[in-house]
Amino acid sequence: MNALTLVLRLIHILGGVFWVGAAWMMTLYIAPSVGATGDSGLQFMRHMMGKTNLQKMLIISSVSTVIAGTILYVRNPPAWFGSNAGIGFGIGAFFAFIGFVFGMLISRNNMAMMQLGAQIKGQPTSEQIAQLQLFQKRQRTFSTINIYALLVAVVFMAISRYLFI
Repeated sequence: MNALTLVLRLIHILGGVFWVGAAWMMTLYIAPSVGATGDSGLQFMRHMMGKTNLQKMLIISSVSTVIAGTILYVRNPPAWFGSNAGIGFGIGAFFAFIGFVFGMLISRNNMAMMQLGAQIKGQPTSEQIAQLQLFQKRQRTFSTINIYALLVAVVFMAISRYLFI
């Protein structure tokens, strides 16, 4: 294994661990806790998404994971793509890409919710409440697709070398 491959694998694995772990933590624990704690939960979420670099780190880790994984994948000889491992890594990559796209949709939805939240002064109007509910519904849908796509990607990345298709 040469130095470039080693560096790319480290970027791919460490970036993926952060990306997938953060996605699962946000979807399964933080978002439900925010929803259950009302205004204090919203205040926490506003701070976490607006004042920390979490969203930026999620974007950086997902982009670097996808880029490193793509380079690792395409550096193989053409015959490898039809092998069991090549097919397994290809399936994993496909689901990682779905997770990536839905992660970007989550990020965009978060920004729209933050903008709406900044517009609300005092009691929200019925139109603002309807808009917020639409954003929340989208967030649940995007997050669910995201975490399950990432789960399938991780499973295939973990077992691809051992597949017998």
